[in-house]
Amino acid sequence: MTTTITSPLRAPGSARLRQRRRTLLLCLFTLALLVTLTAVGLSTGELSIPPLTALRALFGFGDSGDVLVVQQFRAPRVLAALIAGAGLAVSGALLQRLFRNPLASPDVVGVTGGASFGAVLLLALGASQLLVPLAALGGGLIAAGLLGAFAWRSRAAVGRLVLVGLAVQSGLAAAVNLMIVRFPAELASSALQWTTGSLYGRTWTEIWVGGGTITVALTAVLLLDRRVAVLDLGDDSAGGLGLRPDRARLQLLLLAITLASLAAALTGPVGFVALAVPHLVRFLAGPPTPATLALCGLLGAVLLLGADLTVLHLLPIAGLPVGAMTATLGAPWLLVLMIRQGRPMNRSTR
Repeated sequence: MTTTITSPLRAPGSARLRQRRRTLLLCLFTLALLVTLTAVGLSTGELSIPPLTALRALFGFGDSGDVLVVQQFRAPRVLAALIAGAGLAVSGALLQRLFRNPLASPDVVGVTGGASFGAVLLLALGASQLLVPLAALGGGLIAAGLLGAFAWRSRAAVGRLVLVGLAVQSGLAAAVNLMIVRFPAELASSALQWTTGSLYGRTWTEIWVGGGTITVALTAVLLLDRRVAVLDLGDDSAGGLGLRPDRARLQLLLLAITLASLAAALTGPVGFVALAVPHLVRFLAGPPTPATLALCGLLGAVLLLGADLTVLHLLPIAGLPVGAMTATLGAPWLLVLMIRQGRPMNRSTR
């Protein structure tokens, strides 16, 4: 399942110019869609509020009832979807380039499972929810360590990392289920709700802690994208250009784990956003560049917010978590990707 992701450094000048224009248009379109969905998220619900009134209420102006509904209930949920969706999508894009495998994503290689393990363990022990991001990050790093121990130390092929990651993910999911069953019901109930992958009940404190860190990590990834492009050329070429491949790869891997773990802390284990969005961006905009990475973030935010609004307002089942929606859409997508990767003619993502 090893693949080659085309480096933008190898593209001819005219092709790069056309790609920049196409990516810019896609970014503008996605940004407009994001603004529209945000307005829908702030104004729609049991109490319908006109979009402009909802926007004023977001900044504390207007009727006190509107301000309470928008600021305390709708805005944290919308922002959590936007931030977590962007973090998951960029993390997936980064992992797919580092592993050179289109099936690599946090929820496939076990990082999301590790974040779930850390967060559920903390919740089941009755600790403060303010520590959930730290616990999720610790769990994600443990999962990455297990992946390295089982795969890299045994010199497994890059393609087999995905299979090892699936095994790590399954093992950690079993550990999470065991904790939920064994811990007292009053402690396990909050952990069980978190594992469904829901944006319900998000608070401003969670947004500031988790969302702020994700925003910093996203900025760092965009600033370091040039290093990813150099790594795409191969370790020998990267070394010739003055880059230390192992050190750069470790830095980028830590950023990807941080993004995925903190996104999981904010929303629970929401699957397949990190897997699907980078593929969609490569299909629409071409080989990876800093602009396509930004497009990944925008599209991930739109996808997660759109999925949450769908389960909130369009589906007849009340209380359905957004994780169920993304899993329903993502499972067939993963099967199609695995089938494509099994065909000799499709050894490339482009």
